[in-house]
Amino acid sequence: MIDFPIIDTHVHLLDTQRFGYSWAKGAPKLGRDWTIADLTECASPYTIEGFVFVEVDVDMPQYLDEAVWVQSLADKESRLKGCVACLPMERGAALEPEMAQLAALKVMRGVRRLIQNQPDPAFVLKPDFLAAVKLLPRYGLSFDICIFHHQLPNTLELVRRCPEVSFILDHIAKPGIKAGLTDPWKKHVKELAQMPNVVCKLSGVTTEADHANWTREQLRPYIDHVIDCFGFDRIMYGGDWPVSELAGRYTDWIGVLDWATAGCSPAEKRKLFRDNGMRAYRLS
Repeated sequence: MIDFPIIDTHVHLLDTQRFGYSWAKGAPKLGRDWTIADLTECASPYTIEGFVFVEVDVDMPQYLDEAVWVQSLADKESRLKGCVACLPMERGAALEPEMAQLAALKVMRGVRRLIQNQPDPAFVLKPDFLAAVKLLPRYGLSFDICIFHHQLPNTLELVRRCPEVSFILDHIAKPGIKAGLTDPWKKHVKELAQMPNVVCKLSGVTTEADHANWTREQLRPYIDHVIDCFGFDRIMYGGDWPVSELAGRYTDWIGVLDWATAGCSPAEKRKLFRDNGMRAYRLS
């Protein structure tokens, strides 16, 4: 068991009275309030030293309000150390004033625009999207990549075209675990890891498997491949809570990662479960 406080780089908080979450209609278990107190309870007996809030795909155009709300929570809760807010990057340079508004919030560390639900495979390569992404370094913001595995080819091109941007790959690019697919995901992840401006979250893995019947042995090859490709300096733990509740308890995923890295050194474990998240999101 992890015997030191952890940094969780991927936490969602929901306030259903304040925001609309249309996507939750397809996942009724998640369609309620999820609070910091709930997170603490679900993570027990593990201690969360700090966490990063990641945008929850609130209904448009509530994304700026969500970011301001997160700042209000961080003002009262020292463990909420960072925020990854939503920005509709497809609007291009026209959204720079909103990007500046976000960057002015003390808790802000990065932005995300969900790519996984975009029907256009070339969404990330449109001129306006690229222009917006290239603005991020000006404001000290990173970009979280949330995709399904079949979207990796164009994502690779996005990263190639934006070498000055710091990218964080969410959920190991959501491979087809339930179907037992490993290729070409393995090849594409290896290519992505060769780009020095990308780090990877070990998060959201159980939800890509059969929610009711996954095993740690089934997940192990995907975990091992990510570690082999990125190394222990460029991976970090993410709980993907409460979405992870669809496939088990918060502690189940920590347990899987703890087991999968049992042969690693204490220093490597600290990098995975704490130090790399602190560095990637500049939390100290």
